Amino acid sequence: MTDPTVPAAPLRPAAPAVFPGGPGLFRLDPEVAHLNHGSFGAVPLPVQEAQAALQAELHADPDAFFVGAADRIAGARARIARHLGADPDGIAFIGNATEGANLALDAVPFADGDEILVTDHGYGTVVAAAARRARVNTVALDPYLPDEDAVRETVLAGLTPRTKVALLDHISSPTARLIASPRLLADLAARGVTTVVDGAHAPGMVADPLAGGADFWFGNLHKWGYAPSGSAVLAVAPGHRGRVRALVPSWEDGDGFPRSVENRATADYTGWLAAPEGLDLLDRLDAAKVRAHNSALAAHGAALLAEIPGLTPLPYTEGLAMRSLRLPPGTAETPEAARALRERIAAEQGIRVLVWPWPGGGGIRVCGQVYNRPEEYERLAAVLPGYVG
Repeated sequence: MTDPTVPAAPLRPAAPAVFPGGPGLFRLDPEVAHLNHGSFGAVPLPVQEAQAALQAELHADPDAFFVGAADRIAGARARIARHLGADPDGIAFIGNATEGANLALDAVPFADGDEILVTDHGYGTVVAAAARRARVNTVALDPYLPDEDAVRETVLAGLTPRTKVALLDHISSPTARLIASPRLLADLAARGVTTVVDGAHAPGMVADPLAGGADFWFGNLHKWGYAPSGSAVLAVAPGHRGRVRALVPSWEDGDGFPRSVENRATADYTGWLAAPEGLDLLDRLDAAKVRAHNSALAAHGAALLAEIPGLTPLPYTEGLAMRSLRLPPGTAETPEAARALRERIAAEQGIRVLVWPWPGGGGIRVCGQVYNRPEEYERLAAVLPGYVG
């Protein structure tokens, strides 16, 4: 008989149905459960085909292709800008988020003693870019901070009179939650702090990724935007554009941002030129439905994992397609241990997830994408106790 004084266990979210046509859009190994879309993304077949056609064109007449590349890149950039709600003259194609961090920080006039505020959730190579340019002040964000306001208050409390720049994740990679909220960015701007936002996970997963109005924002298109690998953008507020310089000089230097940043001589531009096809595809699938589906899948997976003794769900931002849980103490506490656990699960079970290190017990992150099926998360939940017990 049920004891009415004992609260009922929360109901597990219902498993969402398979997204219509979703798995067939990708050429992924069917023997592997790909639950880690957030790390490298996956390119849908229509986008692969668009890039292949561009590569065939390049190889058929290299002279014509490269002579016209800058103007074609500008056209592709304008299409991306429409999707992101950006000024086409205020964004530039770049290779990845780390490149965006370096371009942004190079455009900030630092003085002796200036500091860059980062958090301990920041991506390693992006934080390394900050450390090359100024003293880094790392703010610790407890993974269990309950909500956006608590994150905001903790970041603001970390400011010092020397804070010149705040370099923040839009959505944190390990803990999969919103950090650079529009309200936090406005508060930092009011204090005279230059804001640089790592939006690696925002394009495609967030409906309006540039809503916060950061001074500098960069994001990958190849994760949730379905673009080829090596496709990202840097968005720069008008007052900073004149100081943005390409990391390597090119024949487009005289044209300034954004064309100077985009010119890479005989680099393979086909990924950038095909990138708009990814966001176009997302719109054809109905971006709002895709986001809702992917978020529901991640929630389903996290709920299954939360039933494993020793795993603790972390607070999350509603609507995101990633969820994280803490692992038991002694598990994945160092980068080496986290990497080893991740690769063991992949090699022995054919399951791809992110395992991230953290003192006192690392974490595990699951993602949802239209190619995923509920039974893949069930498969992970069934085997994971053997790795964290």
